[in-house]
Amino acid sequence: MYRIVFLLLSSLFIFSCADKKIDSIELPYYNEPDFTPMFIKNKLEVNQKIKHIIADFSFLNQDSIFINQKRIEGKIHVANFIFTTCGSICPVMTRNMKIVSDSLVSNKDLVFLSFSVTPWIDNPKILKKYKELNNIKNKNWEFLTGTKSAIYKLARQSYFAEEDIGFSKDSTEFLHTEHFILVDKAKRIRGIYNGTLTLEMQQLIDDIKTLEKED
Repeated sequence: MYRIVFLLLSSLFIFSCADKKIDSIELPYYNEPDFTPMFIKNKLEVNQKIKHIIADFSFLNQDSIFINQKRIEGKIHVANFIFTTCGSICPVMTRNMKIVSDSLVSNKDLVFLSFSVTPWIDNPKILKKYKELNNIKNKNWEFLTGTKSAIYKLARQSYFAEEDIGFSKDSTEFLHTEHFILVDKAKRIRGIYNGTLTLEMQQLIDDIKTLEKED
């Protein structure tokens, strides 16, 4: 009798620990510009509650090839917003993004998108040189340029690039953010990270691996 009770209690303990382990690796969804996390397990509930996805886009990359939303469909991607003449946070962000890129370079279903916030300066030729100067070999890392209005709209309305302001900020105001945004295979935002902090890159790497396990 005692043995049966012990086995039952042990089983409950194991299942309880397993549940906690599962809970610890699940990532939230972000549906609003204030980045309030929403933890949802049921997929039907996700479809009902999470309506925000990254909008369609089309921009030129560093090789003068048009890149659109098909590039990220069914793939995890990480986005950030930089400009090549930036002398403050952008070089740090690029180095930190490279840490993630180099760590996961074998993952062909992972895409990195770096959008220029000074597209009137950063043409494809300049972006290609910038990629080469930073010794970026990953073919799945695109540096993108286009019209200012299109990039800024995508940044603020789709990626919530300035989470304290969201898309309420005037489109003429300069966009400058240190954030990296993690997006899942269904184009839903799943994480935000400070791209100037090297310590946060390991968390980003871990979170990407977590998303890889999702169906």
